[in-house]
Amino acid sequence: MSDQQLAEWQSHALKLESEINKVVVGQQSPIRLITTAIFSRGHVLLEGDVGVGKTTLLRAFTRGIGGGYQRIEGTIDLMPNDLVYHTYLGEDGRPHVSPGPLLSEGENLSVFFFNEINRARPQVHSLLLRVMAERTLSAFNKEHEFPHMLVFADRNQVEKEETFEIPSAARDRFMMEIPILVPKDNDIMESLIFDTRFHNVDKLVEQVSPNVLQFDALNSIASLIQEKIQASPTLRKYALNLWLATKNPESFGIHIDGVDINRLVVAGASPRGMAMMMRAARVNAWINGRSAVCPEDVHAVFHETIAHRLVFSPVYEMRRTEISRQLLSKIINTVATP
Repeated sequence: MSDQQLAEWQSHALKLESEINKVVVGQQSPIRLITTAIFSRGHVLLEGDVGVGKTTLLRAFTRGIGGGYQRIEGTIDLMPNDLVYHTYLGEDGRPHVSPGPLLSEGENLSVFFFNEINRARPQVHSLLLRVMAERTLSAFNKEHEFPHMLVFADRNQVEKEETFEIPSAARDRFMMEIPILVPKDNDIMESLIFDTRFHNVDKLVEQVSPNVLQFDALNSIASLIQEKIQASPTLRKYALNLWLATKNPESFGIHIDGVDINRLVVAGASPRGMAMMMRAARVNAWINGRSAVCPEDVHAVFHETIAHRLVFSPVYEMRRTEISRQLLSKIINTVATP
């Protein structure tokens, strides 16, 4: 029965991707990665400029998987309590309290989007990270659970004033960091400018078939995928070598022009990061109809699951995006593939 379930859910996953690709054009790779994260039950950092469609993408996914959607904007004056409750003056002139974005959907909260997370103070990050890790929150003398919640966050990467960079321990809580870039295809770019259907986000999102997936069944199907998709001893050895290469690239003979490779890496991928990489690789194998992980499944998720976890020497941190891409590409090309 479990094999039949996996086959049925694979068709649902592909239908979800098809629905999203109808309304969010030119983003096939990010859509596949977000689908992978959903079935891996991992939180996601989105990387991209303003106005590239990150919110539209998440609203479309939320409609497809069902459940509640909440969004909050990161600001310098945002406090941890703002995620939990709102206070206001009622018609009776007395103060009242209502549930904030984390609590308003209850256990049905499916997607929580934190826009410009690095504009919020570290105290806010701390609360969010605890909720991400434990999927529970104590408030109003009660323990609230969010068993189906995935957190998506993006960072303002243009402005540096009044921002608080996310520390490495916090970045490590996110399964993936996925780039959302402007499509390079001229026809798609022209459509985004002149096709009026892309100008009304509400109507656009309504074109996605609702509840393609059962959001409250994703945890069980995710566990089944991890149980059924195998990794051979050879593949395990390969993953271990990739991990070692992120920690000591110089020992694998890796060189990057203009970079002292011996001083580059302060900390490589964490055990949690490598475990999340394998979770995502298993899901990628399943989506592609395989019963075991192969190297191309690892390659499909390697950069997005590992790059944001690397800690570089301060002299190289300003170029982290460029250098991490080069480093991980060289690791893939250097470490012997089984």
